[in-house]
Amino acid sequence: MSKAYTGGCACGAIRYEISAEPLVMNDCQCRDCQRKSGTGHGSYLTFADKRSVKLEGEAKHWDMVGDSGNVKTRAFCPTCGAPVYLTFTAMPDLFTVHAASLDDPSRYKPQMVTYGMRGYAWDHIDPALTKFDKMPPA
Repeated sequence: MSKAYTGGCACGAIRYEISAEPLVMNDCQCRDCQRKSGTGHGSYLTFADKRSVKLEGEAKHWDMVGDSGNVKTRAFCPTCGAPVYLTFTAMPDLFTVHAASLDDPSRYKPQMVTYGMRGYAWDHIDPALTKFDKMPPA
């Protein structure tokens, strides 16, 4: 295993350390991720077991129903407003962090695009990435 993935919010009030390798790294073009990011997609690292996560600080949580119909919980810093992580009711073991919240964002290496059907021509994502119209089959 490589070194832990570390990161947090912009002001440092929320910090995480993850001692596992990501299950997947993806760019999501769903409408929710577009709104949250203020651009054409969100970029994420998803880890298979949230027990590998050390989390410090108190996040504010917001539940919403995603394009899949499943509830996802977005966690952000109540001080600086920076988005930090997501959890999913339908997959409670998963823990997802925003690529930009990493201390070293260069560790983010996207493997696929989800919700490509919602993408825009002006959002230039690597055309070599596998693109799924919605979520890929499990």
